[in-house]
Amino acid sequence: MTLKRYLILMTVATLVCWVAWMIVLFRVNPLEAEVLNFIFFYLAFFLALTGTFSILGLIFRIWLVKHELVIKHAGTAFRQAVWFSILIIGSLILLKLGLLIWWVIVLLIFILAILEFFFLSYQHKI
Repeated sequence: MTLKRYLILMTVATLVCWVAWMIVLFRVNPLEAEVLNFIFFYLAFFLALTGTFSILGLIFRIWLVKHELVIKHAGTAFRQAVWFSILIIGSLILLKLGLLIWWVIVLLIFILAILEFFFLSYQHKI
């Protein structure tokens, strides 16, 4: 897949996810919502954030490393977008449950950093 095709596909999918999240946001009453509505809310928001951060991360890498093959950085940008989206969605879920404390966020960041270091060290061995 070419870089242009990847960016077009990711942009379209991200826009669809943002539209889905907006529909859930404006059509569902949170006071009367069932669990499935909250699952759709968090899932659509997670996918929209992941797509947005992935595109922005890849564009930043294109701007940063102009002399390298950029398509190999797409996987790294996507993985880091997933980690950042997990951090945001996890924080929102913890906030909803009343468990959002500063040390829990630090612990979540620490766990995600360990996962990222694991993937980085695994890539260098290949």
